[in-house]
Amino acid sequence: MELKRTVKFEADRDPEFARWISHTVGGERIRHCLQCGLCSGSCPLSLYMDYTPRRLMHLSREGFKEEVLSSSSIWLCTACYACMVECPKKINITHLMYALKQRAIEERFYPKRFPIPVMAQQFSRMVRGSGRITESWLIVRVFLRTAIWRLLGMSGLGLRLFRAGRMTLKPEKIERRAEIISMLDSVAATRKELAL
Repeated sequence: MELKRTVKFEADRDPEFARWISHTVGGERIRHCLQCGLCSGSCPLSLYMDYTPRRLMHLSREGFKEEVLSSSSIWLCTACYACMVECPKKINITHLMYALKQRAIEERFYPKRFPIPVMAQQFSRMVRGSGRITESWLIVRVFLRTAIWRLLGMSGLGLRLFRAGRMTLKPEKIERRAEIISMLDSVAATRKELAL
C-alpha cells in the first residue's frame, strides 16, 4: 500500500474539528500525545492503514478533518485495545477511533458502498425501530445497499441456514420500545452537549 505523503497547510486545518476531538469522550488527553509511535507499533493492522494510529492522532489534534475522516484507518480499527495498553500517556485511542467513525458516518465521509458504515446505520435503525436486531434482516439490508449481486450469490447459503433454523424471516421485537428510544435520544443529546 502506498502511503499518502502530502504537504499540509495551515489553511487546510479545521480548528472546530481539533476542538471537537479534544472534547470527545476519550480525546481529553490527545494533547498529551508524545508521538512515540507505540500505538502504531502495537497495532496489528497498521501495515494496511493509510495513516498509522500515531499519524492519525496527530492529524486529528491538529484539525485536519478531511484527511482523518476520509481515511481508511478508522474503518480498519478492530478495537483490540493494543494501542491503549501501550500508550505511555494513556490516551483512549480506541475510543477516539469510534468517535471518528461516528463523525465520518454523520458527515458522509466514506465510500458510497462501503459496508461498515452502512451496517452501523442499519443496526441503529433496527434497534430504534424494534428494540433489537434480527441478524438475517440486517445482512439483507446491508447487502442490498452495498453488494446486491453478492447477496444473490449467497442465497443458497441463506436457504440452508433458514432450513436448519439458524435464520429467521420474522423480525424480532421487544416490548416497551419507547424506553429504548428515550435512552437513545438521551445519549444523542448528551453527545451534542459535549460537542458544544
